[in-house]
Amino acid sequence: MASVKQFQVTFDCAEPERVARFWCEVLGYVVPPPPEGFASWDDFDRALPPEQQGAAFACIDPSGVGPRLFFQRVPEGKVVKNRLHLDVRVGTGLVGEERLAALEAECARLVALGAVRVRLLPADDDNESCLVMQDIEGNEFCLD
Repeated sequence: MASVKQFQVTFDCAEPERVARFWCEVLGYVVPPPPEGFASWDDFDRALPPEQQGAAFACIDPSGVGPRLFFQRVPEGKVVKNRLHLDVRVGTGLVGEERLAALEAECARLVALGAVRVRLLPADDDNESCLVMQDIEGNEFCLD
């Protein structure tokens, strides 16, 4: 039997720290401590060669359970739909109007942070409703 592997989720983006801080707010994640020998991430960043400054950022689950999220600067913008997306579980165990209310409340909170509401996928015979959203750089995710 194969051993369980840890993994991180990596986002290509234009502004790593801005996108990372958005996802910290979405998920309740935190910025990890800076590397040893640096008082802050700004101090660490200033120690890098100019072309690497601001090129990456990360956030972690403070409980240590969820995957680390890593954000790296890339030169190209987002051009097509994601082939992989995050489902942010805010309606687990809820159905009908109660589920819709939970999704809408979280949607309103995230829109205030800069997210974009794309569309509601209503419940059908197989699935409960979910809300399709985009983060501050247009990456799709769902409120589920």
